[in-house]
Amino acid sequence: MKSSFVFAKIIIFLFSFVLLASANHTDHEEFLQCLSSRIPKSIIYASNNPSYSNVLDSTTQNPRFLSSSTRNPSVIVTPFNVSHIQATIYCSKKHGVQIRIRSGGHDYEGLSYQSSVPFFILDLRNINSIQVDAERKSAWVEAGATLGELYYRIAEKSKTLGFPGGLCSTVGVGGQLGGGGYGYQSRTYGLASDNIIDAQLIDARGRILNRKSMGEDLFWAIRGGGAGSFGIVIAWKVQLIDVPSTVTVFETARMWEDNVTKKFVHRYQRRASNIDKDLTIFLGFRTTNTSDEQGNTKIAIIVVISATFHGSRDRLLPLMQKEFPELGLSKEDFNEMSWVRSIVHYNNYRNNDPLEVLLNKTVNFEPNPFKLRSDYVKKPIPDDVLEKLLVRLYEEDVGYDFVEFFPYGGKLSEISESEIPFPHRAGNLYNLRYMASWKQGENTTRINKHLRWVRSAYDSMTPYVSKNPRSAYLNFRDLDIGVNPNESDTTSTYNYIKQASIWGTKYFKNNFYRLVYVKTLVDPTNFFTYEQSIPPILHH
Repeated sequence: MKSSFVFAKIIIFLFSFVLLASANHTDHEEFLQCLSSRIPKSIIYASNNPSYSNVLDSTTQNPRFLSSSTRNPSVIVTPFNVSHIQATIYCSKKHGVQIRIRSGGHDYEGLSYQSSVPFFILDLRNINSIQVDAERKSAWVEAGATLGELYYRIAEKSKTLGFPGGLCSTVGVGGQLGGGGYGYQSRTYGLASDNIIDAQLIDARGRILNRKSMGEDLFWAIRGGGAGSFGIVIAWKVQLIDVPSTVTVFETARMWEDNVTKKFVHRYQRRASNIDKDLTIFLGFRTTNTSDEQGNTKIAIIVVISATFHGSRDRLLPLMQKEFPELGLSKEDFNEMSWVRSIVHYNNYRNNDPLEVLLNKTVNFEPNPFKLRSDYVKKPIPDDVLEKLLVRLYEEDVGYDFVEFFPYGGKLSEISESEIPFPHRAGNLYNLRYMASWKQGENTTRINKHLRWVRSAYDSMTPYVSKNPRSAYLNFRDLDIGVNPNESDTTSTYNYIKQASIWGTKYFKNNFYRLVYVKTLVDPTNFFTYEQSIPPILHH
């Protein structure tokens, strides 16, 4: 009798599973039919389309999410205009299929192109026009354009205008500006999001809104609060900034075991956020193979020092001699170039490559799968603690793992932490990043080892970084800090918001609660939802 009962339960379970799969299949087919009746079939890529995989993978920037274990979208839509987006929203709402919005595909956790629930991708690659008005020092840039395309189009019109976004030229404008946007110019001019002056957004009702019609609350929220929580930004209007005709860059490497290098890093922690705001110096620590005096190969830690100065080498040299004499730099260590050439330089191109390389949609190197975590440092890390952190690099494959310092201060400290949702302003010395990367094709055991390494490094630094909350930067997306609960798993709005606040306050501090307020106003049914989307106050 008992075995018959168990057998019956199995049959019921399997029957239920078949019914669920059949229902999902029906929903998918009806969703496809809805799309096909409203937008051109040529911009709809179902999973049986021969081009589906190429479209999906073409801007999947973290190969960690290329595995078959990742849930793939049922459909990819690549709209050419606003009406295509509005029709897609209509079908998505009608058939209950979640939407993921992809601009450049650089979300560190792949949230723009993978999910744990059934979904489709709205890929904005064809919404990519850029209009630069050099006279008014502004530009309209559509969300599917890349930073490289924006920088190139600005340089076409002016040699003395720029924009303070990130360094990587293939990053999509939509996500970068929606989450902050930090780079070598941020200490001088602020974040990318600090320099947005208007936007065009399609909301959950399909309306096209600009700054005036959306209101200042929503305009505040989309500039650094994760714009995809509130709607689909189709274009940003940005304020261009005056850049000098000459910027100076330098890159050098030092051995960590050298006491002079340790003295420099000790000083760097105390000075890098307070030096002239025209100078930004990044530090990267990693292992490398080197040889001793006898020719024996050994593994050692190197410190890669790279910097941009908004001015000439003649101005930079006395500044470096004053602030960091340990480096012993001379004028010959510096390279003068235009602002846009410095972007080419930092994207691993040769200095004589044409500016058109900035129009490339893919990086010019083979990317590795990676996992990254970040912290904000408010007091210098004690020398012995930093030593212990860096020694951890020896536990991993040579050259694949990094510890990095991104300095703050300057213009970033002059802006109130509530001016936009990005709150990481005065009091931060630098952003600290821990990154594990590995070769493509490694097995699960090896991958889990790398993931444990980066999580262990992060955990070890708990006493020495920001607290209450332990802050993180949205554009360095990290699902380890928390995700939203399923609405069905929570008994009250209070519990839902409380759980979301675990990750939300890390990214936004108290600005998280204003973001919840705005979300409730503009998307009360939570149409735009994903693992770390801003939640509305739900009505059960």
